[in-house]
Amino acid sequence: MTTFWSLFIIVITIGTLLGCAALLIWCLRDKMGVEEGADMGHEYDGIRELNNPLPKWWTYLFIGTFVFSAIYLALYPGLGNFKGLLGWTSSDQTVQSIEESRSSVAASTANKQLDQYAKELGDAETYFGEAFNRLAKTSDGGLRPIPEIAADSEAIKVGQRLYLQNCSQCHGSSARGQKGFPNLTDNAWLYGGEPQAIVTTIMHGRIGQMPGWKDALGEDGVREVVSYTLSLSGRKVNAREAEAGKSRFVVCAACHGTDGKGNPAVGAPDLTDQDWLFGDSRADVTETVMNGRSGVMPAWKDILGEEKVQLVSAYVWSLSNSEK
Repeated sequence: MTTFWSLFIIVITIGTLLGCAALLIWCLRDKMGVEEGADMGHEYDGIRELNNPLPKWWTYLFIGTFVFSAIYLALYPGLGNFKGLLGWTSSDQTVQSIEESRSSVAASTANKQLDQYAKELGDAETYFGEAFNRLAKTSDGGLRPIPEIAADSEAIKVGQRLYLQNCSQCHGSSARGQKGFPNLTDNAWLYGGEPQAIVTTIMHGRIGQMPGWKDALGEDGVREVVSYTLSLSGRKVNAREAEAGKSRFVVCAACHGTDGKGNPAVGAPDLTDQDWLFGDSRADVTETVMNGRSGVMPAWKDILGEEKVQLVSAYVWSLSNSEK
């Protein structure tokens, strides 16, 4: 925070407190020159105004708030850049990466600094760490197989909570995804739906890149390729365009295969089914072929850790394998 804004906050805070104190003092003084309890000559709805002082309990409570605020502002940060006598902080605001955050938390813990974020992380690890290990690992310390975790009702509930906290922002609370974000409840998997493939995806993330073909194919070529692509999933299209697009599809076959069934090794989707990540309308598919698509699935290894990733993976796998 700059010096200007620090001073601005200090002036506003102290000024407000002094203003409230002045108002209280002003209200405690008898400025009317009228005997206490005397009728002030005002009436409203049958109620007469009397010259009574402020209630003592109200006055003492008001004074107590000033004392509390003075102690609080002295001990904790609240006046601009002043850090408070206790040195308490909500978190280290200088970190810019997960590595820096972990180093900061470790330093705060080692130095016994009053860092609230570090304390809460430590408390959470102490309280929940054992439970995560018990649910995700075997007695000899190895990771439990995904199907085994998925059959554990307690573990799958924990995996669901972890999913809702970390994954639902993109894939939705129901895991059915949205445009540009895969549905996790079906069997259409870009990189494979096997347990280990899901673990790898969540652990290390994915970077998908579909190049644009406008310059290479031209508008006519794009239109023909789109017609052929749509025909692969049984859509009614212009037969002549689809036939012309079939020969041009060779540029797509390197990733999607000559039969258009995709390739999980590179995250190329199956074009013969009815699952379209970026929309199934002709306009959507044309936009994809013409300008390409890109997508990033972040890696969660450093954020969640191995045990939590295993639990989330089991929950995700269970969504499309509930009857297996």
